[in-house]
Amino acid sequence: MRAARVLSLLLLLQTRRAMTAAELAAELEVSERTVQRDVAALTEAGVPVYAERGRGGGYRLVDGYRTRLTGLERSEAEVLLLAGLPGPLHEMGLAGRALAARLKVAAALGDAPGTVVQRFHLDAPAWFKTARPPALLGAVARAVWEDRVLRARHARGGAVREHTVEPYGLVLKAGHWYLVARADDGRFRTYRVDRFEAAEAGEERFARDADFDLAAFWEEKSAEFARSLLREHVTVRLSRLGVALLPRVLEPVAAAQALAAAGEPDDRGLVTVRLPVESQEVAYDQILRLGPDAEVLDPPELRERIAQAARRTVDLYRP
Repeated sequence: MRAARVLSLLLLLQTRRAMTAAELAAELEVSERTVQRDVAALTEAGVPVYAERGRGGGYRLVDGYRTRLTGLERSEAEVLLLAGLPGPLHEMGLAGRALAARLKVAAALGDAPGTVVQRFHLDAPAWFKTARPPALLGAVARAVWEDRVLRARHARGGAVREHTVEPYGLVLKAGHWYLVARADDGRFRTYRVDRFEAAEAGEERFARDADFDLAAFWEEKSAEFARSLLREHVTVRLSRLGVALLPRVLEPVAAAQALAAAGEPDDRGLVTVRLPVESQEVAYDQILRLGPDAEVLDPPELRERIAQAARRTVDLYRP
């Protein structure tokens, strides 16, 4: 453990040129005292690292010195596939491996270690959300990473059930973590990680199905889930702008299919569309967001409710 940390410190100095003890401690998640001991160990090993005193000082390698200790371990190479997700990596307990892997790659790149990371970044959660990582995410992630059978208690629909599953992968969707796992019946299912009340990986390992594609599975199940929610229909007349805005308020695939099935625009350029919706309550909110570019034709009760909202709006702005 200490050897890996000292190597990380060395690679940090090689890629950043100079760093203070506080900066090194923050990166390595240790105390400044530990940093001082590790620097002393490097010096004893013959690494030309020295301290600069005064304001703006810190630790620095002698100019021109480069280490060749940049061989990636398997776990570090694997975690590089997630290098654009620093927040989720930390939540899954993989930040240490990611840091070591990034430093080794940076050392191999020489004078331009930030070329990629300064140009591309993935920010997964939705705007205005501060979802906290589930308490058991680390335990679940370790089971996924090590292919260990997971025994867990999962709450759903007011009931808590015991599950023994083979955890294949984790998906982060709009700030929520989902586990994709093969259940006892051999079928792949999804579980919200924040609904696990207990999760423990034993010593037993499982053999992965080489044909399983996590991304393809998630795409298919997401589409099925979206379609399963759209149980009712409303008929609306849309302006050209309403047609353009529809995918922003309705599930995009459902919106595209509804527009494809619609007839030609009338002489005013309006298009009549039959839209699949989750419920009239949800449709009320969605159609209000289209404002005057959508007119409800059916059902009558939803049309009247939208009309009442429009009249209240007019009253608010009446001189």
